[in-house]
Amino acid sequence: MSDVTDLLKRWNAGDHDAFEALIAAVYKEMKGIARHLLRSERPGHTLDTHALVHEAYLRLVDQTQANWNDRAHFFGAAANVMRRILVDQARRRLAAKRGGGVAHEDLEPALAIAEEPDLDVIALNEALDALTVADPERARIVELRYFAGLSLEETAAVVGRSPHTVSRDWTVARAWLARWLGSASATAPADKPTQEG
Repeated sequence: MSDVTDLLKRWNAGDHDAFEALIAAVYKEMKGIARHLLRSERPGHTLDTHALVHEAYLRLVDQTQANWNDRAHFFGAAANVMRRILVDQARRRLAAKRGGGVAHEDLEPALAIAEEPDLDVIALNEALDALTVADPERARIVELRYFAGLSLEETAAVVGRSPHTVSRDWTVARAWLARWLGSASATAPADKPTQEG
């Protein structure tokens, strides 16, 4: 049994000191996940790698009902928390740019602030939420592969399927998300992803 898995079992059993040891053991990998997620953010993002990891740590500590089975399961949860932090921050930034609910006068289009990078984060989150409704199993694979950076084998172990099946589902899910994100209309495919994407 790995050290991380042992620490998770101790944490799940109520040993609060085990969580501190767990964070120390996985901090470097959590920074890697944070770096990966921040790579697609706009330059000058207010959160850096350390801040994102620390905010994720605070949210993970606050999850009293967490029951992580092993290393891969924990990293999937950590990546999900980091994604939510980035989406929440993007929404706050957009609200502030729009006046945060305060009445304001329209400015000339030349003075408009470009918001595309923030919209990409929110659009990806909305697409993943839609995939979760349409096909929760494939959405979980996207979270584990893309956000947590798990290998096919690690993802297969977490979801209890063969690496071949996970590979196929990963391909289908990516195609479904690309179709959703590429759609010009506000409506999105509500059907379950098929092998054709």
